Amino acid sequence: MSGNGTGDRARAPDGGPETGQAGFSLVELLVVLAIIGMIATMVTPQVLGYLGRAKGETARIQVKNIAQAVELYYLDLGAYPAPEQGLQALVQPTGPGWRGPYVRDARGLTDPWGHPYLYRAPGLGGAPYEVYSLGSDGKAGGTGEGADVASN
Repeated sequence: MSGNGTGDRARAPDGGPETGQAGFSLVELLVVLAIIGMIATMVTPQVLGYLGRAKGETARIQVKNIAQAVELYYLDLGAYPAPEQGLQALVQPTGPGWRGPYVRDARGLTDPWGHPYLYRAPGLGGAPYEVYSLGSDGKAGGTGEGADVASN
């Protein structure tokens, strides 16, 4: 209790009991929610764009790393993995001279969109092999996030 004998009850400036409650009105809350909604609609596309570009860049880096693992495989065995072996040759023993696994985990052979990386030997343009991803759409070609990512 306070020293003036009024207890913990609040008093209005004129000395009578306070009738209103402190807080926000419904209109104020709706205005704040509308502002938050407008900000979210402006920011969300930017964030999703960054996420798409990040996945594409991640795929490019992973393709380069897998291609380096294929080169290590070649150095150990004297041949690139056969097309029927594919990239699994990097994680499963294939014969004498195999010193793998050349990729730490088989999950590293999956692109950021959940599709397995693909391998062909010989590759396009006369390359001995090619490691590639078909992008977010899983189809050949495409643009933006759906564009193919290849080692060559």
